[in-house]
Amino acid sequence: MKPGSILLLALATSAALLPASAAEQRPRARDAGVTIGTMSPGPRNAITDVAGVGVGHATLAEGARLNTGVTAVVPHAGNVYRQRVPAAIVVGNGYGKLAGITQVQELGELETPILLTGTLSTWKVADATVDWLLRQPGMENVRSINPVVGETNDGYLSDIRARPLTPALVERALTGVSYAEVEEGSVGAGAGTVAFGWKGGIGTSSRALPRQDGGYTVGVLVQSNFGGELTIAGVPVWKVLPDPAAYARSLKVPPPSNGDGSIMIVVATDAPLDAAQLQRLARRALVGVARTGSVMSNGSGDYVIAFSTAKDNLRDPDVDVQPARSVAGEAMSPLFQATAEATEEAIVNSLFRARTVHGHRGTAAAMPLQPVLQALRQAPPRASKTP
Repeated sequence: MKPGSILLLALATSAALLPASAAEQRPRARDAGVTIGTMSPGPRNAITDVAGVGVGHATLAEGARLNTGVTAVVPHAGNVYRQRVPAAIVVGNGYGKLAGITQVQELGELETPILLTGTLSTWKVADATVDWLLRQPGMENVRSINPVVGETNDGYLSDIRARPLTPALVERALTGVSYAEVEEGSVGAGAGTVAFGWKGGIGTSSRALPRQDGGYTVGVLVQSNFGGELTIAGVPVWKVLPDPAAYARSLKVPPPSNGDGSIMIVVATDAPLDAAQLQRLARRALVGVARTGSVMSNGSGDYVIAFSTAKDNLRDPDVDVQPARSVAGEAMSPLFQATAEATEEAIVNSLFRARTVHGHRGTAAAMPLQPVLQALRQAPPRASKTP
């Protein structure tokens, strides 16, 4: 076995022996001293820094066979069907299943929470979401509803053909929403994902624009399950990391994919943006994906869902004329930068926070942090910008 494989084996084995509380102590990137970009994060460095946005998880972990779940993102605490938000969806690479995409593209609005899950559970989650929404107050006469459900394939770590998610799990994610801290890593829709050959998962980050740029907040949440040559803050850390495939082969299990896969990205902002501007904003999330070393391979489903929570732009389906405030075009550039930076950091957080998972077809080891942090410390400083 190669020295790198021995190091990885030791790291993964020790992680597997730790209790859950110890595994959860893996730091976020910024807590470990990793700074991505130049803009400042919000107070939580999470999508929930956008006021009103909440995140709920339901995780199904049963031995090695099932490691999957649901993550719900709500634009506000009210009835989203009755108070819709402007929204847009951008497809980076369309090898995926995103329920509800065409209506969002056509109308430029979101009328349900966003649900994330595993590929073959997409339609079960959509059905359970509709059932739950129709039971909510004020929905008695609703005859059509457009649930937005995205997915990535967690079939390496979970028995994806079992399609085990139940309405109760979906409801748990929808009713257990937090408007403060967001759990990251191997949780909810990120329970069975793999990124860059390591254990991926849920990650989040935010950026708070200075007052002269509008004072707006941009928050991002990702479900990372894709590959490439991992790069963090411009440093090619893939060059110093052990080979995750070698570790899998040492256990005589198929190695996780290091290329094909998917990523779901949710971008929220309190900036008053219309659907066309949100589409422009969503495209910049793909800049953040590229910065981490992805080329969005043939078998990757890469989707961005962006929405604005600006209260003046909430839409009432029973009103004939809808509000449509929006910032000037020149004011979009800081929002673009915020989105790219927050997406990049959210992906890195999903890797930093994930724990080793022994799954249905193999093992996805938590990315060893020490060689990554050492490479980042040793990287030559970048020249400062000229005033």
